[in-house]
Amino acid sequence: MTTLQPTASWAERTAQHTGLGVYLLGIVAFGVSASRSETGTGWVVAVVIAVGLTARGAILHRPLTATHVTAAIVCLLLACLGYADGRPHLGFVLVVVSGWVLVWPVPSVPQPEEYPRIEALVQRTAGDPLAPFALNSAKSYFFDPSGTAAIAYRTRAGIAVVSGDPIGDARAFGNLPTRFTTFAEARGWRVAVLAASEHTARLWQNRVDGRSPLRAVDIGCDVVVDVTRFSLDGRRFRNLRQAVQRSRNAGVSTEILSERDVSAALRGQLFEIVAETRGGHQRRGFSMILDHLLDGVLPGMMIVVARDRHGRPVGFQRYGTAHHKNEWSLDVPWRSARAPNGTDERMVVDVVEHVRRRGGTSVSLAFAPFPRLFSDTGTGVRQRMLRTTLRLGSSVIALESLYRYLHKFHAAAGRRYVLFGPRYVVPAAYAMLASEFVPHREHSPRRDSRRSGRNRHGSTPAGRRTLS
Repeated sequence: MTTLQPTASWAERTAQHTGLGVYLLGIVAFGVSASRSETGTGWVVAVVIAVGLTARGAILHRPLTATHVTAAIVCLLLACLGYADGRPHLGFVLVVVSGWVLVWPVPSVPQPEEYPRIEALVQRTAGDPLAPFALNSAKSYFFDPSGTAAIAYRTRAGIAVVSGDPIGDARAFGNLPTRFTTFAEARGWRVAVLAASEHTARLWQNRVDGRSPLRAVDIGCDVVVDVTRFSLDGRRFRNLRQAVQRSRNAGVSTEILSERDVSAALRGQLFEIVAETRGGHQRRGFSMILDHLLDGVLPGMMIVVARDRHGRPVGFQRYGTAHHKNEWSLDVPWRSARAPNGTDERMVVDVVEHVRRRGGTSVSLAFAPFPRLFSDTGTGVRQRMLRTTLRLGSSVIALESLYRYLHKFHAAAGRRYVLFGPRYVVPAAYAMLASEFVPHREHSPRRDSRRSGRNRHGSTPAGRRTLS
């Protein structure tokens, strides 16, 4: 289990001090060499910048690993050669880079081997549409001391980006933000939170540990269907009712099954739809999209397949489950150009009926970002300009078509927020955007379950969905 270690061990502190001492000796040796090269005093500025970067890293508690120190010393050696060869500009850059790489933040390590524990916590989590997305394979996990709750996160550029809300026993959530912040700071990471609910945002802001509170920015809301109350009756749902009826008239049928029960033949047909509609299997996403599509690696995944009147698959949707499989959350929908009108709506409605028959409570359809921009009241100049900008990015997030689709369900729910420290808003924004939109490698649980006494975090281990 990833547990909190408030202080480094004597050996770790000795290694840190040794590494810093080696680098500073390297800086002194470089200074002596550069002063003899008769290339001016520009190298002094480079040394000041490098030492400043090193001091900043020390203030942030960035760990100095053997790799960091080695890379920094190599940069200094190359800088010496640059000055000796009459290339002071190259030497200047290499000296600055040496300080930069010395305190480069250590990344988090994905922990797909924790899937069984994480799935158990997801199934204990109630009322959180993003809980199933804790299983994205790029994530690492921080558990509370009792192991009954956890935070999913990933680091980029020294920012630990927390995904959504904690999972597990809600009674253990209260101290998790403070514990995780201490854990992150001990590793030189600063904290940002992506897609937190209103309640969790308050937890991050109301910490009593003396730290500055994180700033919260409203970014949208969940769209969640209450299956116990849902009905196609009435004028309000006329468009949805008509779309479903069109699919029935076209002979569309649906099948709902566990992802791990998908046959090889059906998997091949579904991947043909993926290739047709998206140009290939994409592996991006963090807080609201899952990876490992159709390979059965992620637990708790369900699939609804739509077939035309000839029995050929023309679309499918993948759902993660939470709270004893009573709450379903749509991952990413896939639809062939051959699919009759109303196929997407038909799949959702049939899933809602399936969950209701099983005694479930909700089906989450999407996260709706910036809802005010597409509301009837969003007619101002600023709103129109922002809508135009979002349309230019429609190849990534087709927001306008997403809202037209979601409006048929009339199911807006709780709001979501991003949280960050005002002093590092730019790296936090980069880290969150890169986590969501830059493709990542899929990580699978290691077949060899033997694990060392410490993971690469230096801690002791234990034995969405926008339209993409």
